[in-house]
Amino acid sequence: MPTVSDSTRSRKTAANDASPRHKLVGRAGPWQLVRQVAETNMARLYTARAADTCESLPPAYIVKMLRKEWWRDAAAIELFRREVWVGSKVSNPHVVPVFSANVRQPPFYSVMPLLEGVTLREKLAAGWRPTISEVLWIARQTVQGLAAINDAVGMVHGDLKPENIMLASTGHATLIDLGFARCDGDEHGALQRAVMGSLTYIAPEVVTSAYAAGPASDQYSLGVVMYEMLTGRTPFVGEDPAELIARHRGHKPPCIRSLLPELPKAIASLVHTLLAKDPVRRSYDYIELIERLVRLEIEAFAVPRSA
Repeated sequence: MPTVSDSTRSRKTAANDASPRHKLVGRAGPWQLVRQVAETNMARLYTARAADTCESLPPAYIVKMLRKEWWRDAAAIELFRREVWVGSKVSNPHVVPVFSANVRQPPFYSVMPLLEGVTLREKLAAGWRPTISEVLWIARQTVQGLAAINDAVGMVHGDLKPENIMLASTGHATLIDLGFARCDGDEHGALQRAVMGSLTYIAPEVVTSAYAAGPASDQYSLGVVMYEMLTGRTPFVGEDPAELIARHRGHKPPCIRSLLPELPKAIASLVHTLLAKDPVRRSYDYIELIERLVRLEIEAFAVPRSA
């Protein structure tokens, strides 16, 4: 599992890379790699520009390259190819697109836009506390992205967490890191090893054989993300993976209104419904869920955030 998010970097990075004297780091097909900006267990990410463009222009793309140690690993290659395929099929402003890629032979790489902003994880880690209406706004955009993935390719995101939600300075949210997308009923196989790093946000059924992962699994992860944005903590915490899995499967999350008394009951009810253990109880139709979030978002504009 990536130790650093596969997020695209800020336009500030692009500006820093604009100098023609900046040392270029290499090529990936027709793409000039300008600077490495992130590294995960599986890939390295670089700001990039088309090789036939002027070097004085700031890079406008991110090239994600599968690390050499994975070039002979069939599972890693399959994850990479899946991300490329999903990103090329889904056309929605809340899902990062894949413009170009090489997935036939090494070096394996994909090309995405250089998104402006930072991840939700980075904002929360910096001490940002969103208002209730901002939480609902981000949640609604996230659901729009999830719905687009499901409508276009019949898949779920599979790894929804703050690291994989990119926020622009305008508040626009974009889902990134599509490599763990899966169909309803997919066996865990190669995905199980990769998803272990996201246990804080994982639905109970994803770590058991009782149910197949589906849209309700992403909705559980959304509930965890909303809980964290609202309260500053996740509903379940644990250093030991087995302990954390056990809490997701059998423990009731602390009442969110005990941590945030001013939270309207309707919003608290939605969050706790999303955190239901039984996926049938939280399996919303995406259109219905979006409409509900819009209504709650409008109602929440007048609700203050306590200090």
